[in-house]
Amino acid sequence: MCSKCSLVMLAQLADFAGGGVMCVLGILAALLERTVSQRGQVVDLAMVEGTAYLSSFLHASKRIMGIWTGSRGCNVLDGGAPFYQVYTTSDGRYMSVGAIESKFFSLLLKGMGLAEDQLPSQMDADKWPEMTEKFAEVFASKTQQEWTEIFSGLDACVEPVLGLDEAPDHPHNIHRKVFQQARDGQTTQVCPAPKLSRTPALTPDSVEDLHPGQHTVEVLREIGCPQEEIDQLTNSGVVIQSGYKEQSRL
Repeated sequence: MCSKCSLVMLAQLADFAGGGVMCVLGILAALLERTVSQRGQVVDLAMVEGTAYLSSFLHASKRIMGIWTGSRGCNVLDGGAPFYQVYTTSDGRYMSVGAIESKFFSLLLKGMGLAEDQLPSQMDADKWPEMTEKFAEVFASKTQQEWTEIFSGLDACVEPVLGLDEAPDHPHNIHRKVFQQARDGQTTQVCPAPKLSRTPALTPDSVEDLHPGQHTVEVLREIGCPQEEIDQLTNSGVVIQSGYKEQSRL
């Protein structure tokens, strides 16, 4: 594997996807079922099992020849294959390669200026370390911007690895309106996905920014908490309501 590869933020897999998104999916499934049975039910989910379910393909792929051998970093999808890898460019940045299908692999070699008949077979796993070393050498010969321009006209599944500040300016993200300025005009936020044609979600520029403790008192009142108890909770610091003292004098 290349010596310096960008790492995935694991919170996205466990906390957000395996936990949050899977929980929302369960709630929606229960609501949909309720339209038939007219009955409610408990949605029981833990991040571990949600993440395990998201990894169903990984577990099933152990039965597929060549996809997963069990050894870390030696498989098609975990950096073992030279055509599914992250490479360092001459300016210390990265290019992501995901050219698994043969048509993408051919275009990958074309962009890199390599002849396919002078390289080992794409799926010859014994030759992957040798091919990875060659690919790394080639990618290290140009800057990320140079490689981006080379592959911009090739459907080779090769893209630059962008920083958080760069992603909103990528042409694809601009075209798809993935990001948008919030109402304060300074904060860039991600727009809701998926996009619904008839009932689209509110965009970041159309809603007020939320602040910690903004709705604390409102929620406590909704659940029937007496005003005296709310005052005790806020004054003792057990709960926080932004601007509460100012609001309580109005």
